[in-house]
Amino acid sequence: MVKKGKRYIEAAKKIDRQATYSIEEAVSLIKETASAKFDESVDVAVRLGVDTRKNDQQVRGAVVLPHGTGKSQRVLVLAKGEKAKEAEAAGADYVGEADYINKINQGWFEFDVIVATPDMMPEVGKLGRVLGPKGLMPNPKTGTVTMDVTKAVNEIKAGKVEYRAHKDGNVHAPIGKASFGDKELVENFHAFMDAIIKAKPAAAKGTYVKNIAVSSTMGPGVKVSTPGK
Repeated sequence: MVKKGKRYIEAAKKIDRQATYSIEEAVSLIKETASAKFDESVDVAVRLGVDTRKNDQQVRGAVVLPHGTGKSQRVLVLAKGEKAKEAEAAGADYVGEADYINKINQGWFEFDVIVATPDMMPEVGKLGRVLGPKGLMPNPKTGTVTMDVTKAVNEIKAGKVEYRAHKDGNVHAPIGKASFGDKELVENFHAFMDAIIKAKPAAAKGTYVKNIAVSSTMGPGVKVSTPGK
């Protein structure tokens, strides 16, 4: 069993683990209990009633949070010719093609997101074994395989968050920093949850959103009331 630190134990005393809070109450508690010496991330975890073993119950996508995440994302764009120039003009941190594919094969991962044009995907696909486990493989569903590289880079820089239901049906994502204002965190939360609800697979039966919790990096989780409750 992992031993909890004194700071965590003191923070947990302020939260009723059996209670369910409104997102406004939860954000207030999160900010009150985020006592680390760094600016902690605020994360949301959602348990969905889906069976991800079935292709028609996958939940995956992306949403641009209205107030960003508080984290600067390093963007690598894999594109050729005019699209490479377009990516550079949009502010991508790295732009290239075979040169960066070779660097990744050699263990280079100084980036957070990859955007690729469709014509690059045959080569990018060969990196599946190294990019897949890290969650870095570009995907049309998240807008990272596209010819509109300007839009893709701008959205990522503005605070775009990708989400994906894991095999247990859980979805995790950052919605900001503890230093954000309450209103900013609440609005980011609602934007994220709206995206999750819109992404409900038609084949999913029963309760879709089973439970929600928010937490800071070093703090305890706070249960949040689910839509309709």
